[in-house]
Amino acid sequence: MGKFYLYLSICFSFMLSCINVVAQDSIRHEKYIVRSAMVGVGMANVYDTYLSPLEYKGPELRFMHESMRMTRLMGGSVSAQRIVQANISYTDNISKSSNSYSGMFNWTYALHYQYNVDDNFKVLFGPMVDLNAGFIYNTRNSNNPAQAKCYGSIDASAMLIYKFKIVRYPMVVRYQANLPFAGVMFSPEYGQSYYEIFSLKHGGRNILFTSFHNAPSLRQMLTLDFPVGKTILRAGYLCDIQQAKVNNLKSHLYSHNFMIGFVRNFSIIRGKNKASLPSGITPF
Repeated sequence: MGKFYLYLSICFSFMLSCINVVAQDSIRHEKYIVRSAMVGVGMANVYDTYLSPLEYKGPELRFMHESMRMTRLMGGSVSAQRIVQANISYTDNISKSSNSYSGMFNWTYALHYQYNVDDNFKVLFGPMVDLNAGFIYNTRNSNNPAQAKCYGSIDASAMLIYKFKIVRYPMVVRYQANLPFAGVMFSPEYGQSYYEIFSLKHGGRNILFTSFHNAPSLRQMLTLDFPVGKTILRAGYLCDIQQAKVNNLKSHLYSHNFMIGFVRNFSIIRGKNKASLPSGITPF
């Protein structure tokens, strides 16, 4: 069984390096780049039976940076997308007897094939590498007060983009969903402390294979781009559902955030920003 997890980790690392090589090659030939930065506030629902049998709910703050680039893959029909996001939340249980702090960092890289239904509507789909790391800290626990969250997966990603106008006012609405297909996750065993894992070197099944059967998760986002003067604003809603049942431990991190930010469009020639796109709205 140990060889299986070692083989799975090697395969996952190889897939990640291959996609990174493709990404570096595509960047040298890209034509467009669209960057956005958003901040969001919302509510978080945190549950981890390693720390507590109760759910914890409270406010969450999130930051997201996105970059999309056209590549020359498949005749120039593939775009590369990178998203970096971080969130932190402060939650308490239903009896208000304990609090918890949680934070997560997420990095994704996707290659989307773009299918043009018509001049205003696009359907994008492709693979995505999804890496996550973070923590949950419970203020009430003394023996095991914290839980580390570290997992990664290969996702199926899809996106719908529709451009429209109200009178002569251009707008772009976009919906994206990412569904993890297969990955790996770190988790202590039931009743196993981090002192036993890292100090006493007690072995166990701490690196686990994940898929639909034990980690059914979904991250989806709906955004609207609209110009205000010379600035393109982006408003959106993010629903992040991360859950797992491994080593007889259950956990979930549910987030609902309302996001606001801005978008910058550039035309790229030989790796330099030559000029902003004249259209004033994202080409994607």
